[in-house]
Amino acid sequence: MSFVVRPSRPDDLGSLYDMAKLTGGGFTNLPPDKKSLKTKLERSEAAFSKPQDATGDDLYLLILENLETGKVAGTAQIFSLIGQHWPFYSYRIGTLSQTSKELGRTFRAEMLSLTTDYEGASEVGGLFLHPQERAGGLGLLLARSRYLFIRAHRKRFAERVIAELRGVIDEGGGSPFWDGLAGKFFGMGFREADEFNAVHGNQFIADLMPKHPIYTAMLPETARQVIGLPHTSGRAAMRMLENEGFRNEGYVDIFDGGPTMAALTDTIRTIREARDGIVDATDLEEGETMLAATGRLKDFRCAYAKIEDRDGLRIDAAGAGTLGIFPNDRLSYIPR
Repeated sequence: MSFVVRPSRPDDLGSLYDMAKLTGGGFTNLPPDKKSLKTKLERSEAAFSKPQDATGDDLYLLILENLETGKVAGTAQIFSLIGQHWPFYSYRIGTLSQTSKELGRTFRAEMLSLTTDYEGASEVGGLFLHPQERAGGLGLLLARSRYLFIRAHRKRFAERVIAELRGVIDEGGGSPFWDGLAGKFFGMGFREADEFNAVHGNQFIADLMPKHPIYTAMLPETARQVIGLPHTSGRAAMRMLENEGFRNEGYVDIFDGGPTMAALTDTIRTIREARDGIVDATDLEEGETMLAATGRLKDFRCAYAKIEDRDGLRIDAAGAGTLGIFPNDRLSYIPR
């Protein structure tokens, strides 16, 4: 397989813009806006060039490239510390129980409370695969490459990692959750608000969103039904997150009501179970296909490769070529 995950470069702008136009909306981390994408690439370039291994308001943008064609097949992002430039808002789902002795009944009301509880966490997001490349385990490669990158640069990331999944979007590109709640306070449709957030940030949420809890019973049924549900295209991503140890802790996105998943960084399966070694040979013919990563920062690479670790670490020639490694190079690997 000739696909490799590598750090983004400034000249990826055109390819990234083409990818962004395919998302179908509701994808804040990959807006179809060249100026915003250029800013992301510049920010990513600065993060990969930062010499000190410390947390900061950094964005690492990874690119899935087909080495045979040179075409970009996907993208993923890692935010090292969220909530630094502007607040990171979520809705926390809670319950208020009240009892009436006269009626002999207990009422339990579900509420949405605006919080910044995840401020200071790291975030994995912006995962998007070209529609023609959604096979062969490429989505899994792209998703898990982020954890191998975090593992290789552990001091740059927080003790907890979150992932926001896109919520339910209707056929017209609207959000039932937005229409039933936030849209009533902002005077704009979901698409407009989503695009504004992608370009300008979500400070306008703090300015205009009511701070008191919202009783879900007061929302339209269409909005209540989608709270905490992922978009149909995000169900596979949710399963991958669950396999890594992420869990839904009862938080949802303020725009579309999609679920937020969270995990302690060092408990994420790929980070916890990956192994390291020094390559002895690059002539392996038969072996188990694994995710393999090498290099730091701008030299980081991740791809599938055949690996055997018996009496020395060996990798197949094709995998070594894709990763650009040679005997005596350091390699991290984990079964697919």
